[in-house]
Amino acid sequence: MPRAWVLVAFAFLVPPTRGDDWPQWFGPKRDGVWREEGILDKFPEDGPKQVWKAPLGAGYSGPAVAGGFVYVMDRIADPVGKEPARPATTPGKERVVCLDENTGKEVWKHEYDCTYQKISYPFGPRTTPTVVGDKVYTLGTMGDLRCLETKTGKPIWTKNFVKDLKAPVPVWGWSSNPLVDGDRIICLVGGEKQAVVAFDRHKGDVLWSALTTEEIGYAPPVIFEAGGKRQLIIWHSESVNSLNPETGEKYWGEKYPRDVRPARPAAPISTPRLAGDILFISSFYHGPFALKLDAKEPKATVLWRGVSDDFRKVKGLRCLINTPAIKDGHIYGICRSGELRCCKLETGEELWESLEHQGGQEKQFGTAFIIPHKDRFFLFTDAGDLIIADLSPKGYKEISRARIIAATQPNSGRDVVWSHPAFANKRVYVRNDKEIVCVSLNS
Repeated sequence: MPRAWVLVAFAFLVPPTRGDDWPQWFGPKRDGVWREEGILDKFPEDGPKQVWKAPLGAGYSGPAVAGGFVYVMDRIADPVGKEPARPATTPGKERVVCLDENTGKEVWKHEYDCTYQKISYPFGPRTTPTVVGDKVYTLGTMGDLRCLETKTGKPIWTKNFVKDLKAPVPVWGWSSNPLVDGDRIICLVGGEKQAVVAFDRHKGDVLWSALTTEEIGYAPPVIFEAGGKRQLIIWHSESVNSLNPETGEKYWGEKYPRDVRPARPAAPISTPRLAGDILFISSFYHGPFALKLDAKEPKATVLWRGVSDDFRKVKGLRCLINTPAIKDGHIYGICRSGELRCCKLETGEELWESLEHQGGQEKQFGTAFIIPHKDRFFLFTDAGDLIIADLSPKGYKEISRARIIAATQPNSGRDVVWSHPAFANKRVYVRNDKEIVCVSLNS
């Protein structure tokens, strides 16, 4: 056979190269950055191509994409109504659903009875599944931590934070995305000396627990390398803390807010961000806060605070739902009414503010998920729009925009979609309360 034909035949035998997965909250490195090559520069005139869509129940759970499958959580229950902020007790079932990555066809589902007890915004699960090897880990609104087989959905072990650890139920349910670190899965739980708990990820046994707080909050735990140590950062309602992820030993803690009088119910939600040696967090009530991490040992000093005696006058970036992005010494994030702001990381100084991404109008609890990709950003708005934009200290410049899913969830007189997208295999996967869609972003 001629050499050219041999090469062609061999090419058909080699499976196509897989793109990057998005196996957990905030992506492969848990830093909210999309690194794939071959992504389009702008959307076609008729919008990006929808690869597939599949029916889904309600929830905030973002999808995880790993090993050829999509994992997402939802809830099957009676409709919530038009006042979701009012705490309610509602029966229903939570589910973990596994779909084929390329077709959207259901591979398996795992469901369990789950009555929501006085939960505000009781639409469904809040957290993104975490996939590691042949196991997928999920955390439900009422504290159901589960380890399932990725291929079948069969439970390997389960824990319930209320029944097994006597933890108090947060106002907005358990919403902090668990963190897998080696043989541990680390969760915000709640209760005396167990604000954070590390479980054996293979068996479910408690390995260690640490910290006490009135409210655990909702900010996901993260691990950063600083001061010659791997530091587990836990931000709860009264302080920011650094722990040894292997033992739970506390390295340092810093009060936040400074007078330790947090607004109740407390709203630590954003994921802590590290850029260089600066650790940054932000909340609507207490404003932005920057810590400088020591280079030689696990210590931290306050760099600056955006504080005021009146929380309505707090300066700088005041995130509510959104986690900000940091690039080239500048912070880009969303405030309570949807204002997109750019601030200097070193000082907190605000450089500009824009509402262009949401039509130039303030919207209560308006938000967008901001994902850096090379020299531009992808913004997924709560109206269901995906935007390609240039964000710089000079301002906001929109490159392209497309509606990729409908906003279906009632909130403050408008419908929203508050689910973090997954960017994997040159596609975006996103869900609302009725369906999940896969859209191609291949160049």
